[in-house]
Amino acid sequence: MAHRRHFTFRLNLFFFVVFALFSILIIRLAIVQFVEGETLAEEEGKLRSKHNAIPSIRGSIFDRKGYPIAESTSSQSLFYSVEPGQKEKQPIIDVARKVEQIFAQYGDPAKTMTAEDILKKMDVGFDLQMNKTKDPSYYSVPRRIKADLNQAEIAYLSEHRDELPGMEIQEESIRQYNDKTIAVQLVGYLKSFSTARSDSGLEFYRKKAESTEPTDEYLDTEDVGFDGLELMYQDELRGKNGVKTYPVNAAEKIVGPVTMIKPEKGNNLFLTIDADVQLETENAIMEHLAYIRDPARDRWSYAPNATTGYAVAMEVDTGNVVAMASMPDYNPNLWNGGISPEDYNKVKFFVENGTIREVRPPYEDQKELNKHPTSLVYLGSTIKPLTILLGLNEKLMGINELYTDTGVFFYGKDNKARLTNSDGKYNGPINATQAIQYSSNTYMSAMVGNRLYFRPNTDGIQVWNDYMERFGLGVLTGSGLRGEYAGYKEYNETNKKYGPQAALIPASWGQMGKYTTLQLAQYAAMLGNRGKRIKPQFVTKITSYDMNPIKEFQPEVLSQENFPKEYWDTVQKGMELVTKSGFEGFPYRVAAKTGTSTQSVAGKDIDNAVFIAYAPADKPKLAVAVVVPEGGFGSYGAAPIARRMFDAYDRAVGLYGVPVQP
Repeated sequence: MAHRRHFTFRLNLFFFVVFALFSILIIRLAIVQFVEGETLAEEEGKLRSKHNAIPSIRGSIFDRKGYPIAESTSSQSLFYSVEPGQKEKQPIIDVARKVEQIFAQYGDPAKTMTAEDILKKMDVGFDLQMNKTKDPSYYSVPRRIKADLNQAEIAYLSEHRDELPGMEIQEESIRQYNDKTIAVQLVGYLKSFSTARSDSGLEFYRKKAESTEPTDEYLDTEDVGFDGLELMYQDELRGKNGVKTYPVNAAEKIVGPVTMIKPEKGNNLFLTIDADVQLETENAIMEHLAYIRDPARDRWSYAPNATTGYAVAMEVDTGNVVAMASMPDYNPNLWNGGISPEDYNKVKFFVENGTIREVRPPYEDQKELNKHPTSLVYLGSTIKPLTILLGLNEKLMGINELYTDTGVFFYGKDNKARLTNSDGKYNGPINATQAIQYSSNTYMSAMVGNRLYFRPNTDGIQVWNDYMERFGLGVLTGSGLRGEYAGYKEYNETNKKYGPQAALIPASWGQMGKYTTLQLAQYAAMLGNRGKRIKPQFVTKITSYDMNPIKEFQPEVLSQENFPKEYWDTVQKGMELVTKSGFEGFPYRVAAKTGTSTQSVAGKDIDNAVFIAYAPADKPKLAVAVVVPEGGFGSYGAAPIARRMFDAYDRAVGLYGVPVQP
C-alpha cells in the first residue's frame, strides 16, 4: 500500500512539473510574439551583411617602346547572386522579365536578351519551359548577366535595385588585344577563373582558390591569365580586388551604411618585344610560306607542304627576345566573354606557342596528321658549330688537321653502315673551318663522332650529352614560360638499342636531337657572345598602372663556357663562309649555319628547314633562329626569313646600336 501511494505521488509531481514548463513556454512565446516581435524582426533583418568584390583593372602590356599590345578598360556589368534555399520559381521569373524589359527599353537593340536568356545566365536551376526545379550549379559566386552596360541601363538598374532582388552592378576589367596580333602566343590570353582552376595543368590557380582574404579572393567569373606572359605575370597584372560591404534585411533591402575597400589597379609590363620587328617577322614567315609552296619554285625552294613557321630573335648581350613568332597565329580577343566552339575550332591549331613546345600542324584528319612533322624537328646541320667546338676542346682533332672528304663515310661492324654528304657532295681535303663552310657530314662523323666513340676510357654519350646541355640543348632555357619543352634526346634511346657508335655518328651532324626554336636562338646567341648562356628575357620593366617604376630587369647569365679564342675564331670563320640564300647585299658580316633536318614520318623522309645566325659577326648584337617544318633546305626555306628579321631590327634598333633608315 505504501509503495502504491509513493508511485501516485511521483506521477502527480511529474504532471505538475510538465504543466509548469508548458505554462512558462506559452507565456514566453506570447511575450516574444506580442511584446518583442517587432524589435526582433528588425534585428533579424540587420544581422545579415552582404559582400561584393570589386574587381581591379588589369595592368596593360606594352612593347619595349611603349606601343600597346594588351590593354584593359573599365566596364560595368550586371550580376545575379543565387539565394540558398530559394525554391519559389515565380519571384525569380518576375525578376528576369523585369530585367528583359529594362534591357529592351534602355539597352542596345543589337544586344537584347530574352527572359529565357537571362534565366539561363542566372543559373537558378530552372527555365521557363521546365516544370521541375533543381538546385543551382553553385551558390556562392555571382553570375554575370550582361557585360558593358550603357549609362542608361546603369542609371535605371541602380535606381530600382530594390525591385530586383539578387541583382547587383559591378565594375569589371575588359581585356583588349592589339588587332595586329602581336606575339600573341607569347603574350597569352585570358579565361575565367573557374576554368583556369579546373585545368589539370594549372596548380597555380587551384592554390589561389584556397585564399580567404577578401582582396585576394578570386571570383569564378573573373578573367585570369591562362598562358604566356598573362599567366607568368598574373600576380603583377591583376592588382587587388576591392570589397563593398552593406547590411541587408531578409527582403534584400539595404538597411545600413555601405563600407568599401577600393580595388588596387594592376601593374603594367613593358616587354623586350619590339612591335616593328615582331610584325615584320610574322609577315616574313607567312609570305615566305606562300612563296615556297608556289609550284613555280625550283627544286631548291619548292616546299608544297610547308604550312607553319617559327622564329625567335634574341639579343646576344642581354638575352632580350625582340621577336618570337609562331605562325599562323590567331586573335586572342576571341576569348572575351568566352570563346564559341566554332571560333575555337578555327584557331585551336595555332593557340600553342610552337617556339617553346611541340605543336602539331593544322590537320584535322588523324591519318593526314600522321604524315607531317610537328614544330619540334631535328636541328640538322645547325649543330655542326658545336660539334667542332666539342672536337677541338676534347682534343679529338686539331684546327688545321685535314680530313679527305670523299662524300661518303663507312662505320659500324665490318664498316657496313654508310652515310653521305647532302647530294653525295665530294669536298676533298678540308679542315675544321671548311667542314662548317661545306657542311660536311662525313667530317663530323669521322673526326668527332667516331673518334669520340673510340677514345679509350670515355663514355662518349655522356660527353656528348654534357656539351649539349652546356649549350642549352636538352635543358630548359630558363624562360619561365608555362609548358616549355626541354627537347628530345634521341641519342640516349639509340644508344640503348644499338650502341653508342650508332648514336654518336648521326648525332654529330644533327640527326639525334629535337629542340625548340627558343633553344636554338639561345644556342646561337651563345655562339655569338662566345660562351655565355643567357636567360631569355621577355620583360624589361614593370611599372604601376600610373607608370611609376617598380622593377627593371637585368641580363642574367646562366652559365659560362671558357674555350680558347682560336676555337671560337675557327667556328665563326666557318659560319661566315656558309652560303645562305636571301643575304645578298647584306651590309654586315653574318655568322650563320643552315640545316636541312631530315626525319622519317609515316615511312617517308621529310626535310625541314632550319637556320641560325648572329650579326654583325665582328660585334654580335642579334641572334636569330628559324624553323620551317617541311620547308626543305635551310638555306632556301628558312634563311630568307632570318634576313628580314635582321633588316627589321636594324631599322628599329640598329645592329650597331643606331637605327638605320632603309
